[in-house]
Amino acid sequence: MKLLLLEDDDLLAESMKDTLKEDGYVVDWAASIREAESFMSTESYVLTIIDLGLPDGSGLELLERWRKQGWQLPILILTARDTWEDKVVGLRGGADDYLTKPFHMSELMARIYALIRRRSGGVANILSVNGIELDEFSRRVSVNGGCWQELTSTEYRLLRYLMRHPDRVYSKLQLLDQLYSLEQDAADPNLVEVYISRLRRRLGKEYIQTRRGQGYLFVSH
Repeated sequence: MKLLLLEDDDLLAESMKDTLKEDGYVVDWAASIREAESFMSTESYVLTIIDLGLPDGSGLELLERWRKQGWQLPILILTARDTWEDKVVGLRGGADDYLTKPFHMSELMARIYALIRRRSGGVANILSVNGIELDEFSRRVSVNGGCWQELTSTEYRLLRYLMRHPDRVYSKLQLLDQLYSLEQDAADPNLVEVYISRLRRRLGKEYIQTRRGQGYLFVSH
């Protein structure tokens, strides 16, 4: 899943990106409102993290503008402003949650997970489709109640994306976009074939099907 991080503190942003990537997320980082709006115009995200104090404007005004434009994705405010009045203003402006600096990374991860789970209507950390169970906390997979298998970070991100969008065909480039952030060097689309092959060895060939000339899909039945 892909997140947008809008934070102008380079050191904090790098630390957050590393932690988020370790947990299986793909992160695009913007240090200004201009960059964030550019990302939002071309990319699709499951959640956005916004700092309020930015070099080219107010994160709160950006949040309110996005809500007026109809953006419905979860938005988490991250800021040093810690009074209850600031929190009320942020939440009324359209934020889904509010976390003040300094904070523990574990709390940030828990809040992100809760927001995504709430938006998807889920109540558990086990994603289950067609006999495949994916534990989104431990990044393990089980086939038809069998032993749990550990997944690499990339295997996990790819499988989670396919399982969250079953019966939809995705091209190599679309899947690659979910595996790597925009700032990374362009990856070879053939890497998708490599990871699809690895997942098939773990799950069985029947779960991830190939549509020749189109891409791949995870079958739900």
